[in-house]
Amino acid sequence: MQIPLKLKHRSHQTLQNQLFDQIRNLILSGKLRPGMVMPASRILSEQLGISRNTVMLAYERLIAEDYLQTQKAAGTYVNLNLPIDSVVLKTPNQSSKIPTKIYKKRHPVLFEGRAQKLTNTERSKIEIDFKVGRLDPNSFPVKIWRRLILKHLDKSGGGITEYRDPTGLMALRKAIVNHLGPARGISVSPDQIIVVSGSQQALNIIARLLINQESIVVTECPCYQGAMYVFESYGAKFCPIPVDHHGLQTEKLPNTTIVSLAYVTPSHQYPLGATLSLKRRVQLLDWAGETGAYLIEDDYDSDFRHNGSPLTALAGLDPYGCVIYMGTVSKSIGAGLRLGYLVLPEVLVTPAKTVKALLDNGNPWLDQAVLADFIANGSYARHLRQIRRTYLRRRDCLIAALKSHFGKVSLSGLDGGMHIVWHLPSYLPTAAEMQEIAQQVGVGIYTLEKGGAHDFGYQEYSKHTLVLGYSSLDEVQIQEGINRITKSISAKLKL
Repeated sequence: MQIPLKLKHRSHQTLQNQLFDQIRNLILSGKLRPGMVMPASRILSEQLGISRNTVMLAYERLIAEDYLQTQKAAGTYVNLNLPIDSVVLKTPNQSSKIPTKIYKKRHPVLFEGRAQKLTNTERSKIEIDFKVGRLDPNSFPVKIWRRLILKHLDKSGGGITEYRDPTGLMALRKAIVNHLGPARGISVSPDQIIVVSGSQQALNIIARLLINQESIVVTECPCYQGAMYVFESYGAKFCPIPVDHHGLQTEKLPNTTIVSLAYVTPSHQYPLGATLSLKRRVQLLDWAGETGAYLIEDDYDSDFRHNGSPLTALAGLDPYGCVIYMGTVSKSIGAGLRLGYLVLPEVLVTPAKTVKALLDNGNPWLDQAVLADFIANGSYARHLRQIRRTYLRRRDCLIAALKSHFGKVSLSGLDGGMHIVWHLPSYLPTAAEMQEIAQQVGVGIYTLEKGGAHDFGYQEYSKHTLVLGYSSLDEVQIQEGINRITKSISAKLKL
């Protein structure tokens, strides 16, 4: 470790005193923390271009005054019990503060935006959490993932030490192409694929390409909060289109050529869960062809289809070159991997590659290499088959539990995905009240807003709608969670 020290050879202070004072100040200011190992005297003397004896004498003084300690095995390190006066000196005196006049001259922060809250700050109070989009930790393929990591580390070569193509490892892009063909009906070249750090980075790349102040963006209403917040931060204006049990109501799309793009979740509308019908898919594509708008197809959980076969993705039907397809492994393998991908129309490939390079120069090589192998050797397909069966059992258990305790319940989003939507009857409390009641008994259920959705202002259905994720809970937990909610509501309403 190199310490930021600068000695003046032409100074009234000796080099030894300068070195002593600077290290002491670094310790007292907290920049060198208790227990941190100091550079060896030989290394520090080479760094500063001074004699080793000068460094050793300064170290001896610091040890004598209890700023440093030394042990044969550990070397020299910052004292774990600093001198008492360090507490006083940690508070900067008045002269070290930034003058108010200079502070006022600083340039204002230009960014304006809101961050989606994916982590639950109240989770310590929650024992059974129906949070949307969470995976069962036990579903992660630990054994094969470990084996693939070791395999690729053994032959890593320059994979870790060198910069790679910022658009992603070619082996992974080819594996994605081979997966999307049969699974989603999408036929593209690996050159049209960009590997990203999840859907939020994908949305930021698209927004940087296509949105500026006053750009008009069509979204579903309600829509995914994370997408809306990204577009908003780039200055977009919104044209929300309502959804029904067939998805986006395409007859209400604006008949204008000034729309920049439309953001849709056709496979499993987020949050209400409808699947966009084939008729409306064709109408949406024709609308985009006529207006010149791009379509963002967020296929966030399309791998989980419970009833019937999935419809061909918009990108697989696109005759106009207008669909930007987004996929992720956050919902199928794990959000912690931070891996997803964009499938781009050819006209957007070059500028998107430039944006990606400017953002991060590419994703970690090892994670990409492992995922490419995981998909190519058939492990991903087997993994999906297994968790589909698991999620289907959990979905059925949740539906049965709700019906058992609440009778005839109004539910949507049952055909696929990882969550269902409960439309509350009038005799039950509002969604926000239900969320609070459940939390008091250690159960997490969520309103549309807390579940990561946005409805562009007050909507009557939002007041009476809950989202319940089931993928991270086993059947026993699901039954216990609904049982707790029922007892708590019964006690409150004296049902």
